Order: sequence, then structure tokens, then C-alpha cells
Amino acid sequence: MGRLQGKVAIVTGGGSGFGEGIAKAFAKEGANVIIADIAVEGGKRVESEIEAEKVQGGGSAVFLEFDCTKREAWEKGLEVAKEKFGKLDIVVNNAGTTYRKKPSIEVTDAEFDKILNVNIKSIYLSVSVVMPYFVERKYGVYLNTSSVAGTRVRPGQVFYGGTKGFLNTVTQGLAAEYGPDGVRVNSICPLRGATGLLEMFSGVPDTPEERARFAQSVPLRRMSFPEDIAAAAIYLASDEAAFVSGVNLPVDGGRLTV
Repeated sequence: MGRLQGKVAIVTGGGSGFGEGIAKAFAKEGANVIIADIAVEGGKRVESEIEAEKVQGGGSAVFLEFDCTKREAWEKGLEVAKEKFGKLDIVVNNAGTTYRKKPSIEVTDAEFDKILNVNIKSIYLSVSVVMPYFVERKYGVYLNTSSVAGTRVRPGQVFYGGTKGFLNTVTQGLAAEYGPDGVRVNSICPLRGATGLLEMFSGVPDTPEERARFAQSVPLRRMSFPEDIAAAAIYLASDEAAFVSGVNLPVDGGRLTV
């Protein structure tokens, strides 16, 4: 039996990167997964790969075209979960964005508004729409993809780091507020990883040489991979973590120690 057997999860940004890793790992552990992504091609690809690779006891996948900044998308996501699978147990707020690394005074209005909408407003909407359902059931799990930048923001990504600092604080506040209703809320704080946003974070072309250079700044001498984040997500979403809430868990190879 998988560690998430019979659970139902929405994974935003599930069509690539960390979200793809989480969605695939959840399905292998027996969860039925709604891959919620604005990128149709990637979302459908992940859906088909999960279905093609399904093992005995593995969960199913459904792709849903999804703009996490829109209330109606969240309402539809909850509706699809209940219609397809009878319930919703887990929300993975993984969708996120940033701007290309640059001095803070060069960030444009459009770039700032985008990170506020995707990284902050989406969290509010997920709580506004789904939390009442969790409270009514007296059970639910929120898992947010934050960042080490939420704890230690670095030059060139200051406003992005601020959105993740918001997420860390909200994670703890929601855990305290809705713990009495049986809802757990945690965040994972990854190090910069091998995803489509890597060049945006570094501000230079994504090359093997640049990856090797960055790895030298990490005590474990590598960057993060989707599998690292997925492993942490499985634990935090599972009943093994039934007494874990309000945690912002670094998955960073020790980067925050140096």
C-alpha cells in the first residue's frame, strides 16, 4: 500500500518542474492527482505519463487547465476533485513565478504584479475556496512550495523572496488558526533547482558550467531536483506527518547554514 493510498490531491503547476515531480510521486504512492496548470501541453503530458506508467495500486491523474490567480479556477478544481474522485484531501500550492535576477530598482510594475498574483493571491484564493470544505470535513492538508529565499533573501531577487517570506508566515498562521479543525499546513523551502525557472533565478544562461559553479556554494555540492522536493512532499502530505504542522522545511542541501 502506498503512503498516500486513496488520497486525492490538487497540484498547481503540476505540468513541469517541482510540481511534475510531486504529481508523479504522489500517484506512485497511490494518490489520485489533479494536475492543475495553465500550461496545457505540459499538464497533458504529465497526465499521460502518469497513466502510462501506472503500477498496481497507483493513483490516477486528471489534467485541468488552471489559472491559480482566478477564483473560478479554484472553484472548478474543488468541483472536479469531488466529481471525479469523491473528495479532496490535499492541496499543493506549488505554482510560482519570478522575474529575471536584477537590481530591485529595475523591477517593472508588470513583473511585480505578476509575482504578487501568482505567489501570493493564489494562496489566498486556495484558502478562501478550499479551506471551508476542509473545515467541514475536519480534515485537510495544505502543502506550499516556498523557497529558501523566504528565509534568506539575496540581492537581485528581493521582491520574489518577499513573496516567499509572506508564504512562510501565512503557513504558520493558517496552521495555528485551522489546526483545531483538523487541517495541517506546511511549506517546503527548496534551494534553486533544475527547473525551467533556473535561468531566471541565476540571471545568466543555464549551462553545465553555471550549474557546477553554483553547486560549489552548497554544502552537499549540488542543486535540488524535483525528486528531492517530491520526497519531502510525500512525507508532509502523508499520515506519517499527522502531528506535523506549521513547518517551513528547508530542502536545500544545507545552503542556509553557510
